[in-house]
Amino acid sequence: MNQEKQSNQNKELSVTELDQKARFVVLFLILSGVFWLLFGTLLALVASIKMHLPEWLGSAEWLTFGRVRPLHLNTMVYGWASLTGAGVALWMLSRLLKVPILLRGYIIVAGAVWNIALLVGSIQILAGFSRGIEWLEFPVSTMVAIVLCVIIMSASVLLMILTRRVKQLYVSVWYILAAFLWFPLLGLVSSLPIFDTPTVQAGMNWWYAHNALGLWFTPVGLAAAYYFIPKVLGRPIYSYGLSLLGFWGLALFYNWNGFHHLIGGPVPTWFVTISIAASVMMVIPVVVVAVNHHMTVVGSFSAIKYSPTLRFVVFAAMSYTFVSLQGSMQALRSVNEVIHFTHFVVAHAHIGMYAFVTMMLFGACYYILPRITLREWHSKKLIKWHFWLTAIGIIIYAGALQGIGLFQGFAMNDPDVPFTDTVTMTIPYLIARSVSGILMGAGHLIFAWLLVRMVFQPGEQPATPLIWEKIRKEFAL
Repeated sequence: MNQEKQSNQNKELSVTELDQKARFVVLFLILSGVFWLLFGTLLALVASIKMHLPEWLGSAEWLTFGRVRPLHLNTMVYGWASLTGAGVALWMLSRLLKVPILLRGYIIVAGAVWNIALLVGSIQILAGFSRGIEWLEFPVSTMVAIVLCVIIMSASVLLMILTRRVKQLYVSVWYILAAFLWFPLLGLVSSLPIFDTPTVQAGMNWWYAHNALGLWFTPVGLAAAYYFIPKVLGRPIYSYGLSLLGFWGLALFYNWNGFHHLIGGPVPTWFVTISIAASVMMVIPVVVVAVNHHMTVVGSFSAIKYSPTLRFVVFAAMSYTFVSLQGSMQALRSVNEVIHFTHFVVAHAHIGMYAFVTMMLFGACYYILPRITLREWHSKKLIKWHFWLTAIGIIIYAGALQGIGLFQGFAMNDPDVPFTDTVTMTIPYLIARSVSGILMGAGHLIFAWLLVRMVFQPGEQPATPLIWEKIRKEFAL
């Protein structure tokens, strides 16, 4: 009897069995994330319209720009991107380590607490109780609750690695493990009651915001790129050595980024210079990652038109290269003195969080969900609409704001140009920003509709997704 029990424990589960064990956890996290995506999108549209129609909804205190915009940012960061990213990361880890997601019950409870914390924090921000620190507007209690939930997931990640059924750790595992170790540290440090002076608070703010993007979202995004590009194409990554170089380059250089936003501020010059140097050094891991991904796809670019996953993931990977190289350039003092305090920086942040992180998560969901639900997406045409609406939307957004941001920066540095002129010149571009938000919002609604139909409208579906079969037949994979 004991031998039979031991034999069952040692039995390696198939990918289908792993997916079914992961089903409820991953679905719960992704569905939660999509709820906050829609809520955050609504807030984004309100905030965007207020940029060129400030009197709109101006009679309601809780709908003022100073409350709506921070809440949009926080719900997208800690709601959509974090919850969905956690679900995607845990699913990939289960597949790569060939073990089921562990502590599933605890993760569900943690996810529920996470959603409640977001709800309470949202009410507090709308009521005017904000910390006033970008990316950290939620009250400390909300942030501590979120960090504790991530720690529970981190425990699951560590246990899965300890009980893995593979010898070698693929690079995606390195990125996921690092993300779940780094983020709790970032969140706890940022919540300490020691940043009470303006200068120290500003330094902590930029340190946290940059590292949350670079050491929480970026590792999950790159882990997804390293997993899904080879998986969909049915070929190994171009160079495992280059992938590790990219990982250690990110770990070494990115944690010093962020302080270049304080150029000209009341902080030691050497402090800012170190950050500038680290930002420029980020060119190394970024180029390494870009070469690795490009060489993996070479010869199979036409697969993008068949695979919704590859379409989103390749767009996201290209966006990562672009926004990272742009970030290194922006850290230079000569560039920073032009773009600082302009819409250029706002667009740059959105390229990172949307064109890279969000588009990567969309691509991951299109691959994962058919496999955990054993159902196919209901409309290939709507998937294409989702991609083009969001891709065109973010391109218009970034192009409009970065274009006017440059003119705005040069104008603000010209003493002969009145400051009011530097504001009024942006209005047409802010209208374009709202139009792009409507396009992206329409794409989000399509994605949510497809997801709801897949999950809540059961039907007899093939166990192997039809879209995947199309790729296999086309490329004989």
